[in-house]
Amino acid sequence: MYSSIGYSNGHHHHQQPHQQERERMGGGLTSHKDRARRGGRRSRDSLRASEHQQQQQQQQQNDRKPATPCTDFDVAYFHSYAHVGIHEEMIKDRVRTETYRAAIMQNQSFIEGKVVVDVGCGTGILSIFCAQAGAKRVYAVDASDIAVQANEVVKANNLTDKVIVLHGRVEDVEIDEEVDVIISEWMGYMLLYESMLGSVITARDRWLKRGGLILPSYATLYMAPVTHPDRYSESIDFWRNVYGIDMSAMMPLAKQCAFEEPSVETITGENVLTWPHVVKHVDCYTIQIHELESIATTFKFKSMMRAPLHGFAFWFDVEFSTPAISPANNHIPPVVVGSSNSHPMDGCQKKKRANPNEALVLSTAPEDPPTHWQQTMIYFYDPIEVEQDQLIEGSVVLSQSKENARFMNIHLEYASGGRSFVKESVMR
Repeated sequence: MYSSIGYSNGHHHHQQPHQQERERMGGGLTSHKDRARRGGRRSRDSLRASEHQQQQQQQQQNDRKPATPCTDFDVAYFHSYAHVGIHEEMIKDRVRTETYRAAIMQNQSFIEGKVVVDVGCGTGILSIFCAQAGAKRVYAVDASDIAVQANEVVKANNLTDKVIVLHGRVEDVEIDEEVDVIISEWMGYMLLYESMLGSVITARDRWLKRGGLILPSYATLYMAPVTHPDRYSESIDFWRNVYGIDMSAMMPLAKQCAFEEPSVETITGENVLTWPHVVKHVDCYTIQIHELESIATTFKFKSMMRAPLHGFAFWFDVEFSTPAISPANNHIPPVVVGSSNSHPMDGCQKKKRANPNEALVLSTAPEDPPTHWQQTMIYFYDPIEVEQDQLIEGSVVLSQSKENARFMNIHLEYASGGRSFVKESVMR
């Protein structure tokens, strides 16, 4: 997924005698007036459910926890996805869109004749891919007003008998049958920004059959220290000599403006100083919503070269795997075909995939073809010179903002060469 990010000015705390530097960043989304949510229409087959099924559904409805209230922040988030430009950028990301289409076709035998729910369907492109793969019925769910256009797209492609667009939140809409497949493009910057994964979990717990398929099935967030002299030179050293004028007095402000915010940009594998560290591995079959509230890890890197350390980069990959054996219940992952024998463990360093051809993977790593997610950079105000084999260690905590769960608080502590630092930020 994609969303524009806006930030307010932060505060630069100067280095203290004990060599600890505090850097703080912030920002905000404008709020919009509330919109009424609409439930979707039910399929004809669903309305013909037996009295026993209806009683079971009513009991499940009674047992289900009340949906999380839709806040003004949620409304603003949904409103941002009503703009066509966001969907155009995502669809034009060929790595993203073609990987999803390939995953659907690779799993056609699990989709054909089955019921699918597309969480956050946007323009409906993934829903249509599933219909083209032979799905019996696809529920395309989106709380944004883009659902209106999605419904028109479905009509224009003569798929109204297969694709049912539900305009509302996954937490609110009603689907009166279990589904065989959940598909969603839920990933945000740094994987978890926007907190859309929670909606996928909700859909899984409400509707997914035992042994059902979730696409993508797994996700992994990575981080690594990076060097980026060109970026620093363009933004900071530029002010040393401007048309022969000494403008170095601008440098403190330039550092604050350039590096106080997380920066979404594209780097290359040459910028990365070490093998990446696994911040979090997500199993979409078992992860629970409360696990997304706070994610913490400690890291220890050893630089592979002598270079200035300019900050840390974050990226992710997601894996589309094929179920082979149905689990006993929805909260036990199926045995999968095409999945690595051992997924990366939280807190470990990952040198390379055991066999990149085993499973279909959508990667946003610096060494892979660029995507609209790019990489998320957290830059330091001043670089740290590191020698080859020098240790870089610390910890990072990613937590949902209490103000708005779609915002991400980032607390980064790091040390190298006898100097320690703290950097705090909020992605809004």
